[in-house]
Amino acid sequence: MDGVSDAARQVENYLAHHEDKGLLRLLTCGSVDDGKSTLIGRLLHDCKLIFDDLMGALERDSKTSGTTGPGKLDFALLLDGLQAEREQGITIDIAYRYFATDKRKFIVADAPGHEQYTRNMATAASTAELAILLIDARKGVITQTRRHTAVCAMMGVRKLVLAVNKMDLVGYEQATFDRIVADYRAFAAKLGIEAVTAIPLSALEGQNMIVRSPAMPWYTGPALLPYLEEVDVTTDRALLPMRFPVQWVNRPNLDFRGFSGTLVSGAVSVGDGVSVLPGGQTSRVKRIVTKDGDLPRAVAGQAITLTLADEIDISRGDLLVPTGDQPAQADHFAAHLLWMDAKALMPGRDYLVRMGPLQMRGQITAIKHKIDVNTMEERPAPTLELNDVGSVNLQVDRAVPFDPYDQNRDTGSFILIDRLTNATVGAGMIRFSLWRSTNLVWQHIEVGAAQRAAQKGQKPCVIWLTGLSGSGKSTIANLLDKRLYAEAHHTTMLDGDNVRHGLNRDLGFTEQDRVENIRRVAEVAKLMADAGLITLVSFISPYREERLAARARIGEERFVEVYVKASVADCAARDPKGLYRKAMAGEIRNFTGIDAPYEEPVTPDLLIDTAVLTPEAAVEVLMVWLRAKGYLSAESEGSGI
Repeated sequence: MDGVSDAARQVENYLAHHEDKGLLRLLTCGSVDDGKSTLIGRLLHDCKLIFDDLMGALERDSKTSGTTGPGKLDFALLLDGLQAEREQGITIDIAYRYFATDKRKFIVADAPGHEQYTRNMATAASTAELAILLIDARKGVITQTRRHTAVCAMMGVRKLVLAVNKMDLVGYEQATFDRIVADYRAFAAKLGIEAVTAIPLSALEGQNMIVRSPAMPWYTGPALLPYLEEVDVTTDRALLPMRFPVQWVNRPNLDFRGFSGTLVSGAVSVGDGVSVLPGGQTSRVKRIVTKDGDLPRAVAGQAITLTLADEIDISRGDLLVPTGDQPAQADHFAAHLLWMDAKALMPGRDYLVRMGPLQMRGQITAIKHKIDVNTMEERPAPTLELNDVGSVNLQVDRAVPFDPYDQNRDTGSFILIDRLTNATVGAGMIRFSLWRSTNLVWQHIEVGAAQRAAQKGQKPCVIWLTGLSGSGKSTIANLLDKRLYAEAHHTTMLDGDNVRHGLNRDLGFTEQDRVENIRRVAEVAKLMADAGLITLVSFISPYREERLAARARIGEERFVEVYVKASVADCAARDPKGLYRKAMAGEIRNFTGIDAPYEEPVTPDLLIDTAVLTPEAAVEVLMVWLRAKGYLSAESEGSGI
């Protein structure tokens, strides 16, 4: 029995020791083929952390897919698991590996080096405490080196290991190492990165990986692994003000109502006063609940459930903060943005903005400049392309609590999501709020939209007619307007050509100008609907995203999308303004249907096919539909003025 007890005690002691080790989250980055995957694979191998079956698979794979030569292990194959990665010899997706030594636990993210996958690298950097930036000793500091450094700086990684790899291929020359380090430090200093530790190594040959290499006697610093085991990455997150984003309202039964999430900064104790933002309600912490039981105190990084002394309304996305130490709230920010989509950023276009668990509508209202990652110079730019870094203004549809990113990563960051594809297209870091956020407030108006609608005895709406030029939109809108007017309805009409003579006379027909054109019209149409009017909008409005944004801005219950369908051939045959003829002759650029796209509505509220219906018949269809949906009362039918 004593033997069993001793064994059990040894296991318990081992587990306790392992549990108490510090954890370092690190990122390996750099250009293509600089040896990131090889470095991590070599670390695992030299630390004796590769199991026998995996070692056997590595030996077999090195013979069939390896690039290191006969009889040599290709350690990169431990991380490059995708077939495309092995075929091309590059990392595409982020590969995460966990390992531990006697002194520390590690989570390593092996980030892609190719420029095309910079967005994957940014994802890994967002949670890293330290970055190992590899440089090929033969190539020195290159564009991708600078780009990855800039992304690390933007993402808040302030400690870097400059791993000058492949020193064996330059004869382990100190002069080469010193030149690369000097070049890199000069660039990193421009980004505010001072904590750079440079280590010369050969990951493939294992030089300076675990112990100092005799091949480089001129280097007196630490080998890579000892440095990683000892480096101090203690953050002051626990010293920051408490921030607790609510990820889930936990209500398993009638007797328990808690608020679950991860404490992203600071500390909280039972009895502490807390405020709920953006609402502003206050209460005190009653319990701190975890899966292992209640705690008297929790610190940054812990996943907890808080219960409060008072029953107050709290929802997912709300932020719990200390009473008396609240962050600012704003709806307009200056930010840095990394653009991550092949399709260029469109200022003025609506995107989904996610800040922690909170999601809202927003748009980039201005691009102040683009940052050249080679020189860090600021250059004017009308848009941002894939992997561009820029300084922008972001506006969201409500005031939200925030901290500047350089003070708190979690409450100062956001992502942009394409509303149609649900793809993440940008990652941003808030710098500060813009003055209008706190100095402009909504003026209360006594007579609201409901009163104005009641006065007119109708249900206001926006009837948005979209379709190609020449499809019949304006003709149908005019006839419908006359019909509604004859039945004593209060209407107004916004026509694409007419609006461009005044409100939008400064806009052309580029994609960006078309986006702004529709944004302005949607805002005006919303005001008209607020005034109680039935508003007819006749615009090509070629992009689904802008029509979707108009619907969101005006309101689902007040927006009616009518697709006036006609083929390009039919529209060109009608060509009432001679525009198709000019476009086909090259006299008009960016003409929808010829050299500019039209994105058909997928699920319009109503489809009018003008190849089948005359304008008069289309109006009858519209009138019947509007009455059936309750926009027009049955009593109005046939009444005149």
